[in-house]
Amino acid sequence: MASNFTSGGYSMSLMGDLLERPFDQAITSKYTAMNGLIYLGAGTLVLIWPGMVQTIFRDAAFVGNEAALIRVMGMTVMVIGWLYLFGGLSGGRRIVAASVLDRVVLVPLVLVPLAIAGVFPHFLLAFAVLDPTLGIGAWLLLSRSDRPTP
Repeated sequence: MASNFTSGGYSMSLMGDLLERPFDQAITSKYTAMNGLIYLGAGTLVLIWPGMVQTIFRDAAFVGNEAALIRVMGMTVMVIGWLYLFGGLSGGRRIVAASVLDRVVLVPLVLVPLAIAGVFPHFLLAFAVLDPTLGIGAWLLLSRSDRPTP
């Protein structure tokens, strides 16, 4: 077992699993994977360029270490995107349904009060609108798609 690990067998298996060609997917899975790509891109932008908060959204200049916190937010959005991408590629309906709840309820519940309190209001409101909108799109697709037969 140790020789397989040291020879790269486990890392090759991991890469093979990640790069496995997806089967013919339902529209809900494709939509979730596409959302993952959007989140990966947005998170990468925020991680690499935290100043975009001021440049694009015209929020207040950083006073202290806010740039680091914005980068953490970017990394978090990237991780969410990564999970949505591979959750969508897995083809399961549960990941789509589970994503609807947090996107439509939790995200606005947390981000809107923060924005109202003046914490990067334009930036956080943009996410508070984008995330539930994409979540509602997933919900609509779920409600329209036929349930698989067991």
